[in-house]
Amino acid sequence: MYGKMHSACLYGIEGVMIGVEIDLANGLPQTSIIGLPDSAIREAVERVRAAVKNCGYRYPQQRVTVNLAPADLRKEGSAFDLAIALGILTTSGQLMMPAAEEMLLIGELALDGSLRPVTGVLPMVEAARRSGFSKVLVPRGNEAEAALISGMAVYAAAHLRELPHPTESAACPDELSDKQRHTGEASAGHPDNEPPLPFPVTVMEGQGDSGRIHQPVMALNLEHLRHHPQYSVRSLSGTADEMLREDFGDVLGQSHVKRALTIAAAGMHNIILAGPPGTGKTMMIKRLPGILPELSDSESLEVTKIFSAAGKLTDTRSGLLRSRPFRAPHHTISAAGLIGGGSIPKPGEVSLAHRGVLFLDELPEFSRNVLEVLRQPLEDSVVTISRARAAFTFPARFLLACSMNPCSCGYLGNTGTQQRCTCSPAKIAQYRAKISGPLLDRIDMQVDVPRPSDWNGQSPALSSAEMRRDVLRVQQIQAERYSKLPISWNSELSGAALRRYAALNKESSLLLHGILESLGLSMRAHDRIIKLARTIADLEGAATISSAHLAEAVQYRNLDRQVVAEE
Repeated sequence: MYGKMHSACLYGIEGVMIGVEIDLANGLPQTSIIGLPDSAIREAVERVRAAVKNCGYRYPQQRVTVNLAPADLRKEGSAFDLAIALGILTTSGQLMMPAAEEMLLIGELALDGSLRPVTGVLPMVEAARRSGFSKVLVPRGNEAEAALISGMAVYAAAHLRELPHPTESAACPDELSDKQRHTGEASAGHPDNEPPLPFPVTVMEGQGDSGRIHQPVMALNLEHLRHHPQYSVRSLSGTADEMLREDFGDVLGQSHVKRALTIAAAGMHNIILAGPPGTGKTMMIKRLPGILPELSDSESLEVTKIFSAAGKLTDTRSGLLRSRPFRAPHHTISAAGLIGGGSIPKPGEVSLAHRGVLFLDELPEFSRNVLEVLRQPLEDSVVTISRARAAFTFPARFLLACSMNPCSCGYLGNTGTQQRCTCSPAKIAQYRAKISGPLLDRIDMQVDVPRPSDWNGQSPALSSAEMRRDVLRVQQIQAERYSKLPISWNSELSGAALRRYAALNKESSLLLHGILESLGLSMRAHDRIIKLARTIADLEGAATISSAHLAEAVQYRNLDRQVVAEE
């Protein structure tokens, strides 16, 4: 006897459809799962056996073979439990499920038959929709997450026993007459007078307890999702009250740093703040998400898929993630934790910060080996992790925001009555050497943060609302400019697009050439300065880049100028 169900697994952050084939044959009672399963899948034998028996069904006393196809793809996780259990029950003749060919089954089984939620449901359901499936059955805890994919009818169950009683009305909608569809006559004999399910599941020969599968939650399209009462906009920064939200207006002085952060947010340029302890570096960067624009619909789905695959999508009833992610890993993080890894690689912090901000506080305290793995994602906006069987690619387009002290004691450059630096030149050089030149070259803005001079707050402080207004205006300019290109921000310009949209006049070109010669900057720094000048020009409402815009962009290469001065 042969049967087949459909399930899915994660491959990186993408869902892959898996066929769950069941074969029952005569022989010694034994269950084998083949198709490169991991330990969690092999242990599904015991979970499924206990769940089937505890739900009142009969586990076949035959040789049971479960094949997960394609067989050459490594699989992991517990999402196959439901498909294996229903496959065994239908193949052994205890259930009938005619609609199994068009339904995705996802869920982990407890020993008593209850269904537990699993991670990565969003990309799995999206993969099923691409493959032509129209229905999905998931645990109750994954119902809202699965419903985020439009075009899929989502059914949720809390227990394996939640199957409908066999009644005359348990017919497919295609078999109902027009009158029955409109009047509901076919559901008159059904328990609770509910309409029949789009897929019939019939318990054969009275075996097993039965109940009702939860009514379908029709998927909402992205356009209407934000207005639906059940799916409110979710913020990654938390759900704090508006009165308690951090604001740049709380920061005294530091107007030049606020302008630098506005430019960085407007063009998604990498930035590092360097200054003595207590000058507000960390405080200001933590307020950076408050001035960033919300994610677009496509970006929102992209980011939500990453969090779903990583198992960090906890409040699924809040809908798609709309605020840009802000990730701040501790300096003790490993290279695999930052970039991603594992036997079957999972996304790391750089991918969790995709379309948002990755904040590295006290940058020199991170291991040099950890920092060096940032070079590829900063250049290519993707992370590629190779294994023996396959190479995995994760998106990693983020704004890198860092903070650091000027030296190990933190007081280099203090004058007057302020605390003096006690570090030797060799110690200062050793401290700065933790940040390699190639990594520093990829950071567009390097800004000094001195001690604030306005302690009493006499001058008006620039608020987050004012800064965000400028950022949104520049974002709109970029959206119109790059409407026909696969980019959204000035920082993404390269090649012919850079020469077309950020062209320099003769005067500005000569100025930049002289600066590059005097500072000894690389061609990468040359392009990044031009892209930064393009954002500054957009902020000023200028159509072309002037020498003033270029000069201001160069002023933000503070660390490069300090290296030249020391030499």
